[in-house]
Amino acid sequence: MNTKQVHQLLLANRNERGVDNWNKIDDTGGLKSYGIGLTLLRKLAKQIGRNHQLAKELWASEYYDAKVISLLIDEPNLITTEQAERQVEELNAGMLRHVFSSCDATLSKTSFVVELSQKWIISKDKTRRSCGYGLLYELSKNNRNKSLTDQLFLDVITRIDATIDSEANQVRLAMAGALMGIGKRNTLLNKAAIKVAERVGKVSYADGKNKCEPIDVMKHLTSDYLTKKLSQ
Repeated sequence: MNTKQVHQLLLANRNERGVDNWNKIDDTGGLKSYGIGLTLLRKLAKQIGRNHQLAKELWASEYYDAKVISLLIDEPNLITTEQAERQVEELNAGMLRHVFSSCDATLSKTSFVVELSQKWIISKDKTRRSCGYGLLYELSKNNRNKSLTDQLFLDVITRIDATIDSEANQVRLAMAGALMGIGKRNTLLNKAAIKVAERVGKVSYADGKNKCEPIDVMKHLTSDYLTKKLSQ
């Protein structure tokens, strides 16, 4: 499939209600949208298949949906640190930042993601910090990578505790996600994450003109399901 065919596919799945909702969002970065939800975009991405060159071409689009497809179909073994650094500079919409680093992000499957996440969470750039914590959320679900030690995640929890109170809203949101993911790995990390979540409380955020429900990290980390799972 080429770029023109992808746009035809997106146009065929245009959602007018989604377009209306997109136009109500403040943080669109000037991008247009076909109004397609992430769930359907994932299905379309699977239909298109992995294609690094096509991903590169779609990234240049002025449509949010095409950029999301780009992120979903890229090939982890062909993504370079240079590409990641260039793309993070070009993230001009809050929702795009989220897909770039979370949502089973392709970037999280690269060989250099651990080092990159560690570099980004201490960056002076808030977008990089936000994406760094987004990547750590994705990494928290990975039980195969031996470099993802408890100590690495404990250090992240300590950093979140020390800096979250003074962070920008978008970074606080990513930190909350990372804390939630890390706290689900095992009992040790769960206890450490709960201690921070209890102090911080619910994390509030806004989506454009709409105020969304605060993220209750404690609720997730103390659920009956998780407690039972970690005790086994």
